[in-house]
Amino acid sequence: MKTAVALDWLTEAWVKSLQKTQRNVRRIGDGFPHASQNGRYQLEAPHWWTAGFWPGLLWLLYNDSGEPELREAAERCELKLDEVLNDYVRLDHDLGFMWTLTSIAAYKLTGNEASKVRALKAANYLAARFNIKGQYIRAWNPWSEREDNAGLAIIDCAMNMPLLFLASEISGDPRYRHIAEAHMDTVVRDFVRADGSVYHIVRYDPNTGERLEGIGGQGFAPESAWSRGTAWAIYGLTLAYHHTGKPMYLDTAKTVAHFFLANLPDDHVPLWDFRAPDEARTYRDSSAGACAASGLLLLADKVDAGEGALYRQSALRMLESLYRNYGAWDNDEEEGLILHGTSHYPEGQNIDVPLIYGDFFFVEGLARLSEKGPFYWE
Repeated sequence: MKTAVALDWLTEAWVKSLQKTQRNVRRIGDGFPHASQNGRYQLEAPHWWTAGFWPGLLWLLYNDSGEPELREAAERCELKLDEVLNDYVRLDHDLGFMWTLTSIAAYKLTGNEASKVRALKAANYLAARFNIKGQYIRAWNPWSEREDNAGLAIIDCAMNMPLLFLASEISGDPRYRHIAEAHMDTVVRDFVRADGSVYHIVRYDPNTGERLEGIGGQGFAPESAWSRGTAWAIYGLTLAYHHTGKPMYLDTAKTVAHFFLANLPDDHVPLWDFRAPDEARTYRDSSAGACAASGLLLLADKVDAGEGALYRQSALRMLESLYRNYGAWDNDEEEGLILHGTSHYPEGQNIDVPLIYGDFFFVEGLARLSEKGPFYWE
């Protein structure tokens, strides 16, 4: 087993993350924050795709601190999600984000049998979105009347596949794993370009499975390189290798990781899109950096020591830069931990603000450096 990193900034970052989250939980409680506006996290409905990240963050910090208010708020969030799991008719591919970071987390840390049942139920819904012709998990349901998005799959869903892998482990039924592997095979074949850049959205003919086109989505253009999508691919492919041992996933994760690292600016925190034109290159996406860092730390554990050192040192530099240059530690008027996230630049949504998933992956990265597992995706 590797030795935890002993760094002054790492200890400081963990303590400050805990302290700030303890302050935040007094207001947010069992709400579902997404993006910070004017210093306060705006709360979304429980069915919103980011609903798992706040309780996931609480579980990360509770696991080390034992602070009861963190566990209690996380458990209340999970209970509130029952109305979504049981009564909401628009559940989509983000079931993985939502129930891996709530019910899987609770089951791993507390052994709660009710949490196990919730996770398996969510996995059933997620598996039901598999298109057998195209070998992909369908992303969304129609957002408006007569909209047809049955053929859309997105790179984000690579991070939802751990729910299916874990469902097979928990239940002993290999069918969940078969679906997850089929989707990840499609990611390797259709989403990752030869240079390691990644499409956000791919459209298929839902009846024949034919790949029709790549779509820009939250990136600048169809052939650009949205940095958070690149981070999703690094982490999701590495997790797929963790659960299956298939070399193709590891090799592709490394290809994407090298593209990501080769395109970082001097402070090691990515622009929101690596190929955005000059007029659109103003903004970073700290959440992409945090997600990639956590994924790179897992990747470092899956390769030999020499190669692993590259990924580990790169992740360390990203996390230290996020702490020193992007942290809101001394600003009591800001609830976010990490500044300068970009949610959806093409639609002008939540640009240059803290994002709850950025906070989650930052703290998860700190936990990986400090060996404060378990990690819920695994």
